[in-house]
Amino acid sequence: MLNPKPTSKFIYITIVILISLNFLIISTVSEDSDDIEDLIALDEEQDEQSSQKPSSEAEVLTKAQRIVLELNNDNSQKSIDGNEYVFVLGYAPWDVRSAELMPRFAEAAGSLNELNTPVLMAKIDAERYPKVASNLGVKGYPTLLLFVNGTSQPYTGGFSSEEIVIWVRKKSGTPIMRINSIDEANDFLKKHSMYAVGLFDKFEGPNYGEFVKAATTDNEIQFVETCTSQIASILFQDVKSTNPFLGIVKNEPERYTSFEDAFEKDKILQFLNDNKFPLVTFLTEVNSVKVYASDKLQVVYVFAEAYEFQKLLELFQNAARKFKSKIMYVFVDIKDDNLAKPFLTLFGLEDSEYTLVTAFDYKTGAKYLLESDPTPANIEEFGSGLLKGTLPSFYKSQAIPNNKDEDILTVVGKTFDDVVLSSSKNILLEIHTPWCLNCETTTKQVEKLAKHFKGLENLVFAKIDASVNEHPKLEVEDYPTLLFYPVTDKSNPINLPTKSSSKDLAILINKYLKDSAHDEQPVTKDEL
Repeated sequence: MLNPKPTSKFIYITIVILISLNFLIISTVSEDSDDIEDLIALDEEQDEQSSQKPSSEAEVLTKAQRIVLELNNDNSQKSIDGNEYVFVLGYAPWDVRSAELMPRFAEAAGSLNELNTPVLMAKIDAERYPKVASNLGVKGYPTLLLFVNGTSQPYTGGFSSEEIVIWVRKKSGTPIMRINSIDEANDFLKKHSMYAVGLFDKFEGPNYGEFVKAATTDNEIQFVETCTSQIASILFQDVKSTNPFLGIVKNEPERYTSFEDAFEKDKILQFLNDNKFPLVTFLTEVNSVKVYASDKLQVVYVFAEAYEFQKLLELFQNAARKFKSKIMYVFVDIKDDNLAKPFLTLFGLEDSEYTLVTAFDYKTGAKYLLESDPTPANIEEFGSGLLKGTLPSFYKSQAIPNNKDEDILTVVGKTFDDVVLSSSKNILLEIHTPWCLNCETTTKQVEKLAKHFKGLENLVFAKIDASVNEHPKLEVEDYPTLLFYPVTDKSNPINLPTKSSSKDLAILINKYLKDSAHDEQPVTKDEL
């Protein structure tokens, strides 16, 4: 949920940009200052300005941290009871995610203090004060809770300092920021990269009421309002002269989007929900919660190395623009194991190093894989097929094995139809996984049964690893599972008890063989 460490490539690009900017500044000064004294005067002025600023980011952070109250056994309950709003961070000193969140929490505390927000920002070391933390409701690390008049509610916002500030201000009675001057507008732009802006001649009436309701209901987006077109045009380029006006601003190619519908709370919220993400969202630890919580039920995930995806970005932006508000497009850096591996494991492709285009339909649970090159036509066709439900579902499978001379055939996703469903023989299938505790015992039983039934032509023993193989007709929840597929009805396999002895299983197998009208000599209980 928190920011990943920047990649070496990102750091390299940042350094190059900074060096370029410094070179540009030095070049400009050199061209405009013919006299060396002008350069000296400029340096002295910069030194004076620097002396008035904190010496480092660490100093700024330290100052912000002082604003955050450290809770303990003595002051915890008193702080909660004595303040209308208390925002608490429960952490553990050894927890990595806590360590990543704490500076953002402190930065948010500094911003809220500057904005005179009536919220006490506090933190508690849950390892040092476990009883107090438990009483507050801290159950994991990190935990964020807002107490309003002593009653807590869980934090549901993002994990950047800006998102924390927005959420806390909305919950503490400031859902909208009002901009009254050009200077205020310019200052606002320095601090916010995404926001919803409303223009109203008078801050009253039904349209404005719906705007306020939407601002109060939403927990993610900063709402800002003004009553003059001049100020609105600073916040939203080419603002329409119609009044009231509403638009959303984002830091992406489609930076400005106007609201064209009737001013109703639900319609405003839907508009913001459809437009709050970039055309293609770059998944990070910080925004992952927001991405996963999106109500977009059809999502295309692109896995690639960052520099490779830059070559494809415009193609996917074009597709996202075509299917806007219907499909969400997400890029995941394939080198980021924490984010990429859980998804890729679902496809059995966790070791892949190549660009993969996948999709999930969260309505049906189906997943899809683009098995052709990501060309403009293929990408658009993939999105269209996802919407129409015409894409073939993807089922993971191991490579087709060589089962020659094997007593127990190994089945994979690709061979399940041929070996099990289309076979003209009865099939006893063992379904197992590597993590199953009882699978080894069942496997030994099946091996013993396979030897005793060896030579019976109308019975085949088989096994499948369900962790790396899937099939639409194989829906099993418990492992191990033994299924008997009678030749007369492959669509209704019989579940055999895995906790039975080998002898009892043999009796059941004989029974089902007889039921399938086969005349093979049965194996008796005594023979086992």
